[in-house]
Amino acid sequence: MNLRVVIPTVIAVVSVVAAVVLAFALVAEREPNLDRAWQTLETREYVDLTHAFNPDIPHWSGFPAETRTTLYDYRPGNGTLGSGFFAQSYSFVGQWGTHVDAPSHFVEGLRSIDQIDPREMILPLVVLDVHEQVERNPDYTVTLDDVRAWERRHGPVPNGSFVALRTDWSKRWPNATVMENRGEDGIAHYPGWSREVLTYLYEERGIMASGHETTDTDPGTATSRDDYALEAYVLSMDHYQVELMTNLDRAPEAGALVVVAVPKPDGGSGFPTRVFAILP
Repeated sequence: MNLRVVIPTVIAVVSVVAAVVLAFALVAEREPNLDRAWQTLETREYVDLTHAFNPDIPHWSGFPAETRTTLYDYRPGNGTLGSGFFAQSYSFVGQWGTHVDAPSHFVEGLRSIDQIDPREMILPLVVLDVHEQVERNPDYTVTLDDVRAWERRHGPVPNGSFVALRTDWSKRWPNATVMENRGEDGIAHYPGWSREVLTYLYEERGIMASGHETTDTDPGTATSRDDYALEAYVLSMDHYQVELMTNLDRAPEAGALVVVAVPKPDGGSGFPTRVFAILP
């Protein structure tokens, strides 16, 4: 055996193995496992972006109010079916309180709630803050200038993100009259999205979903004449949206994550959701 040949060969093999091990170690360091991810997440601040709902909350005028029945109560005599524990029956339209609208809400054949992939439910959060403009003009609709100003501060709106429109309109909750803000002519005056911004966000930036604090995607001056073209546009793109969000003033413009936790009704067009942000 020629040791002068074998020894360099062994050294070369060992070097390759060591390089592979080092490479895996570096990858593991760059890509933390879920334990490390959880250790990071549990130290962060969480902000609830969801209103609690009850039978008297603001809602679209065409929907009936929620009803509740106590089926079982802790004590005899209070439940319609018995006692020993507490259980209620709820009856409400899917688009109730802070809720998800699935594409099928407006477009037959597109995805229902149960067909939304869980990967679409935890996303980078972008907050477009126009609350100062809304203070001056309740009919304000977000503009491309607002988006470009955001991008000058934070870079391009991330592909696959959730974009929330902050208007601070949720501070009017739960007064339905104040949220509708109708003038003497019966026209509602509340802010909304614009087609140019939604087109830019969905078609150029490739966002996953959007949300807002008002009852509608469209501004009140449009919905007062039964014009829901902007909501129809979002849902026709096979994306979902969240309505009646709150506490967006407590979330940063960029850097947070949003979690949209929604039940899974078979074929459902919408459902109340629990939405929260994880701050950076």
